[in-house]
Amino acid sequence: MIDIEDALGTCPIVAILRGLEPERAEEIGQALFDAGIRVIEVPLNSPRPFESIACLARLLGDRAVIGAGTVLTDEDVRAVAAAGGRLVVSPNTDTRVIDETKWCGLISMPGFFTPTEAFQALAAGADYLKLFPGDAIQPKIVGALRAVLPPDRGIVVTGGVGRDNIADFFAAGARAVAVGSSIFKPGKPVEQIGADAAALIAAWRDGDPH
Repeated sequence: MIDIEDALGTCPIVAILRGLEPERAEEIGQALFDAGIRVIEVPLNSPRPFESIACLARLLGDRAVIGAGTVLTDEDVRAVAAAGGRLVVSPNTDTRVIDETKWCGLISMPGFFTPTEAFQALAAGADYLKLFPGDAIQPKIVGALRAVLPPDRGIVVTGGVGRDNIADFFAAGARAVAVGSSIFKPGKPVEQIGADAAALIAAWRDGDPH
């Protein structure tokens, strides 16, 4: 089973599938995997999200990290674990959700916007920090945060990331980015989803100093 650091090392882009329906989960998951994506998040305000998470986990669980977004309660955390998800992503810093995530043995990625929230999340046991909303900041903010946060706790910029600025966020010190509508929207043809994911990965590689 792939570790999340190995997954992000292969491709530091998290695909957010907000609005995904379980009937499309397998074909879209396979298209994203074929494009190079190795971390997939299904927000819980999608239709029947736990069914989609279970489908993706069965298909890709040993080769990709599957998880949930918009996780707001400890009950949701337990449901993610029961569905086979391994990653719990929230828009906010809620220590109860972080505690439950770690108790269930899952990967914790709470949302934050201020240094205070970031350090609260880390104190509660967060594995990664989701900087949200990303479209409200400049990439240089990531660099300023990186200067004070522990080097082993990566920042994942979420919101407003696309081909035109992805390289800037990585240059500033982001560990990964999470991308939704630039890759996936309900009803979007699966071929276009795969193509857009591949184009975003290419934009990251073109800007990778390594």
